[in-house]
Amino acid sequence: MSAAPASTSPLAPQPSLSGSVLVLIQFDVCEEIRLDQLRQAVNARAVEQPRIKHSVPAYVRYQRPPVVEPLDPLILSGGERLEGEIKYYDYGVVSVVYQLAFSGNWESLVHLASRWVWDMDFASHVEPIVRPRVEKAEAAMIKPYSRWLSEDYFIFHARDEGEGSSTADLTRDHGLEIAQIVRGDQLRLSQGECAEVLQSRISYYENDLAVIGWNAAFLYDTNAGAETAIQLIEYANSQLLEFRHYDDLLTGILANVYDSLEQKGRLARWRMARSATRLHAVLLEIGELTERADNSIKFLSDMFAARLYRLAAAKVGVPDYKDLVAQKLKTAEDLYQYMVEQFNQARGFFLEIIVVLILLIELIYLFRGHSM
Repeated sequence: MSAAPASTSPLAPQPSLSGSVLVLIQFDVCEEIRLDQLRQAVNARAVEQPRIKHSVPAYVRYQRPPVVEPLDPLILSGGERLEGEIKYYDYGVVSVVYQLAFSGNWESLVHLASRWVWDMDFASHVEPIVRPRVEKAEAAMIKPYSRWLSEDYFIFHARDEGEGSSTADLTRDHGLEIAQIVRGDQLRLSQGECAEVLQSRISYYENDLAVIGWNAAFLYDTNAGAETAIQLIEYANSQLLEFRHYDDLLTGILANVYDSLEQKGRLARWRMARSATRLHAVLLEIGELTERADNSIKFLSDMFAARLYRLAAAKVGVPDYKDLVAQKLKTAEDLYQYMVEQFNQARGFFLEIIVVLILLIELIYLFRGHSM
């Protein structure tokens, strides 16, 4: 009888993993940050351009690289010590990244993911740290917001301590654990759910893997290889935060416009001119801001980085919110045109009345002249 394969032996040790867990917390704090002025207010530096896996002269380049400032370590109640940094993006997003070194097996990584993704409220720990720093740099902030939108995301970066597995072997042997990590679930998932999670995977070499979920990602790569993926995932989440802000802003603007359209009275159409002017100014401002946020990073010739970004953006919901913003911008444009037409009709009617009154006055003087 032949011996059973080592992989099926209950006594065979599980592969040992090492890497890090990254907690990403982002806040939308203002309309714009003057990065040059910010560097003078804080102990910060510009972030380095992402390094690319392959050696061809293709690269990803920030239009205006974010400014980075170190943070004091964050000590959790369980004793974990997380090293952190804070990044300031020119379009008003502040991104905090805390990192914990990890060493263990697949089971321990699944357990850590389920505990951190659902049980840990990192935003409550991070916001009190961010607010004093934002207040310190307030001079560099344009139109600060009193209420901050936030997004959080988890990145689990791991690698075998040995030679490493191929992507095919990794998904075959540990697809269940990878799906659990991305979902943050400690219970066994169904085959269908595992397949759904693993559909969102991408690889460049035969021994690297990125699996992207809506609130967490799993990276199997070297430290240098994972750097680009981490930055692009962070960027995609900042884009989601920006488009969420524009969606909320347009929702409020449209509600105010609908209220003004429901107003009755003889002067209601005249007041539309002022409302239409304000609406058009806001539309131009939002269009400029969304274009700047959308073009803040350039994928010049690195098609893999572009595909990785599109995958990450699609999973976290950037295209969905971008479409919502585009639809509301179109609705606002239509309302603007309608308000202008209503005002022009009111003005035309007023001018017609003025002309009639002038004619009546001239007729009165004419008849008076004949009667004298």
